[in-house]
Amino acid sequence: MERVEGETIPRKILRDPEFAGARSLMARQAGEIAARIHALPLASLPEVPRPPEGESPARHQIDQYRGLLDAFGEPHPVFELGLRWLEEHEPPRGEVTLVHGDFRNGNFVVGPEGIRAVLDWELAHLGDPMEDLGWLCTRSWRFREARPVGGFGDYRDLYAGYESVSGRPVDPEAVRYWEVFGTLKWGEMCVVQAFTHLNGLHRSVELAAIGRRVCEMEWHLLDMIDGLGGVG
Repeated sequence: MERVEGETIPRKILRDPEFAGARSLMARQAGEIAARIHALPLASLPEVPRPPEGESPARHQIDQYRGLLDAFGEPHPVFELGLRWLEEHEPPRGEVTLVHGDFRNGNFVVGPEGIRAVLDWELAHLGDPMEDLGWLCTRSWRFREARPVGGFGDYRDLYAGYESVSGRPVDPEAVRYWEVFGTLKWGEMCVVQAFTHLNGLHRSVELAAIGRRVCEMEWHLLDMIDGLGGVG
């Protein structure tokens, strides 16, 4: 392993004057880095999770998160609605690549010149490369800043960086789909963390605080689905 100096705390990255120059570069840099991740030859990778043969990456994850929700045995109608929307709006099946799985502000090591490294690879899997772009743009990872890409940039710069390295155009609708998916995913993960605390598996003020964000994710999910045409 190699130590990389830099900052990872989103509040500092998004607000401290030291990173003002970095913020103007990071959306494009993130697109370039994501494209390089997605270009890694699959044959060169160690074994990573992948969708079953013949199943689309989106459908595979829908089934996973529906199973997780059902396992709690408690009603979450907004998440059920979100899963239905995701089923009805599944993007066309495209290329399957390595996906980082947690590609977002907070997992970037940042210096004054921008992104130096990407951390936290334990969720890496094979899937739709647009999943990484959508996750980066999920509202929770903007940390209360208005700009859609990690709180520091705009979609056009993210897409331009991605396209400059990949040579392929980005479909904004596919990114938006995975942004909705990211909102649902983080909402269910908040349920998991609250459950972990409330059932004594690991008593933690942090887990309890994250649990209160379930309703926030439900609100975001309803807002996004309504803005994208609702559920048929």
